[in-house]
Amino acid sequence: MPRGAYIFAPSGPELGSREARFFSEAEPFGFIMFQRNCRSPDQLRRLTAALREAVGRHAPILIDQEGGRVQRMRAPHWREWMPPLDQVDALASSGGVSPKAERAMYLRGFLIGTELLDHGIDVNCAPCADVARPGTHPFLKNRCLGSSPPVVTVTARALAAGLTDAGCLPVLKHAPGHGRATRDSHEALPCIDASLAELWETDFLPFRKLADLPMTMTAHVVLPEIDPERPVTLSEAGVTYLREELGLSGLLLTDDISMGALSGKVESRAASAREAGCDLVLHCSGDLSEMSAIAAAVGEMSSSARRLADIAFSGRTSPLDVDICDFEAEFAALTQEAKENAGW
Repeated sequence: MPRGAYIFAPSGPELGSREARFFSEAEPFGFIMFQRNCRSPDQLRRLTAALREAVGRHAPILIDQEGGRVQRMRAPHWREWMPPLDQVDALASSGGVSPKAERAMYLRGFLIGTELLDHGIDVNCAPCADVARPGTHPFLKNRCLGSSPPVVTVTARALAAGLTDAGCLPVLKHAPGHGRATRDSHEALPCIDASLAELWETDFLPFRKLADLPMTMTAHVVLPEIDPERPVTLSEAGVTYLREELGLSGLLLTDDISMGALSGKVESRAASAREAGCDLVLHCSGDLSEMSAIAAAVGEMSSSARRLADIAFSGRTSPLDVDICDFEAEFAALTQEAKENAGW
């Protein structure tokens, strides 16, 4: 069955008849949830079921449930999490990579993945493999998993493994690295002026080491040595660099195509992203007129994108059979230790 090369978001907590008809006709590859879509456990389960019913298949449903500032499912119905960077730093050891931080991120991934699957969500847009720096914009900084490439690599791998063991696919982001950006790409286009030689051993390192993960999200950033005019998401040279140099061979989706970093009509941006080589276009606002324009401009997934999607989702495993209470207790102890170390 043909599938559109786009991922769309519903506008609210219930699926209206007009949206349902549109999704049935447009056949998006999948959907993504936001806080506006997550009111209560039963409501969210109804929504994810209704979205799949609209397209007549078990479509992937994504969410950004990083924990900390970026989590769409929040208290009082769902668990609140420490910001990733705060938890990793608070469990850090003087030797660099901390076994406690690594274990905490694995457990965090497993518990988040378990919670998501219980509500019909099977893909989490995490981990962030961006390396935090003193100048990293606040929109991103405490969402990072560390301030050095080795720490980020290990903790991101652990978080991805936890999600995978829970039966939830991880999405590596934001390739090839957003940590040096001093602008919020939701509002303006960042330009990273560091040389590729420097970036290769720093910001690019976690992405190179995690290139085997099944899905990756692009960054809306300009790297002048690759393409001085277009952000990676819209640049054929940028996407080629991700694929051929960094080795990111999995399913490649854009960050939200409606973000302020990009200019022009959303349908033009979406078409440019596909022409550049992105497999899927992500659109998050829930605006039906924009989704309709994107569907018309982008069309169906390519045969190579369908193949990569099949590989990604065929690799999904059944949840690991564990005593979830033991995992929760262990994670709670590590979180309490992190809070005490951080002076919370």
